[in-house]
Amino acid sequence: MSMPYTYQVDLQWKEGRLGQLNSPELNTKIEVATPPEFDKGIAGIWSPEHLFTASIVSCFMTTFLAVAEYSKLEFERFDCQAKGILDKVEGKMQMTEVILMPVLELKDEMDREKANKIMHKAEAACLISNSVKTAVRLELPTLV
Repeated sequence: MSMPYTYQVDLQWKEGRLGQLNSPELNTKIEVATPPEFDKGIAGIWSPEHLFTASIVSCFMTTFLAVAEYSKLEFERFDCQAKGILDKVEGKMQMTEVILMPVLELKDEMDREKANKIMHKAEAACLISNSVKTAVRLELPTLV
């Protein structure tokens, strides 16, 4: 495979503050809207802020899975909550931080230190995190 790679996303406005994302490469569509915190925002629909946060946490997961496999880390469960923080900086709204809060259930408790190192490696290698100016903060994983 040669780089660069391209990922096409198409947006179709539906009505008001609502649109629909799809891609010729994917089978599903996602409705997107202005979040309810803003004028005419719509509750219960994915917003650009949710998608931004989801992009970072999903990239962290896929990077973690690759590094864990390469490092032969065995685990039973991986979950990760992510919180995207939207704030005003110098008069402009921006996503200022994404906090990653992973939960990892190890097969062997002796792998705790190894797991923490892998989490930090995954956070540092995540290509989406490396592509944005937003601070991405990894909280030490909850190991269960």
